[in-house]
Amino acid sequence: MTQAFCTLARRELGAYLLSLTGYIIISAALFLMGFSFVVLLRNLQHEPTIMPVTELFYLTQFFWLILLVSTPVITMRLFALEKFSGTYETLMTTPVSDLQVVLAKFAAAMTFYLLMWLPLLGCIFIVRHFTGDRSAIDAGAIGSTFLGIILIGGLFVAVGCCASALTRSQVAAAMMGLAFGATLFLLAYLARQLPESQSWQAQTLASFALFDQMHDFARGVVDSRSVVVLISMTFFVLFLTLRIVESRRWR
Repeated sequence: MTQAFCTLARRELGAYLLSLTGYIIISAALFLMGFSFVVLLRNLQHEPTIMPVTELFYLTQFFWLILLVSTPVITMRLFALEKFSGTYETLMTTPVSDLQVVLAKFAAAMTFYLLMWLPLLGCIFIVRHFTGDRSAIDAGAIGSTFLGIILIGGLFVAVGCCASALTRSQVAAAMMGLAFGATLFLLAYLARQLPESQSWQAQTLASFALFDQMHDFARGVVDSRSVVVLISMTFFVLFLTLRIVESRRWR
């Protein structure tokens, strides 16, 4: 089982790294990260700030732009391309389970997603180099920020996997993934705007408070409730994806 999973994951990851699309995604993300740090430094105008660099980056629109746009593009090919090229049925008739296929595709997409975010470390250390203040970079805040990037990104990657499993068109998969992601953003915005309440509706909506959750991560605060909620939602979406993949047996 482990060997089959690793083989499928390597196959999917290789498709990213051996295609021009993968490098275009990384280049676009790198450009937006670099540009965001240029904007941050210009806005500060040499004035000191008590906020961590990671929190300053989170507060820019570039962070959410990278997250919202990149994940549908990364995941659009996972199932849709298999169906379009006619290799989907061949893959599903090999001696691997549907769960292995779903998890392997998700793992490959997550690995590429994390590779895309690695240049953020370079941007942070460049800022530290030119400021000359080693204490300006908090290792704990960097670690928690990347934890937030992984957890929230995992949810969006899972949503993209689900969208790709619904269609044989990569364009349609990307559009649906973007629409699903925008819905999560809308729920997060509503969760921030509504006053706190003890009603179950308000408590349920508070689970989608992605802005507040990521803000905590960017400040170096790790709330176990946010971790559990994000992991639970990710597994729930992957469960839906598995059911969509298994639905071919019912036709």
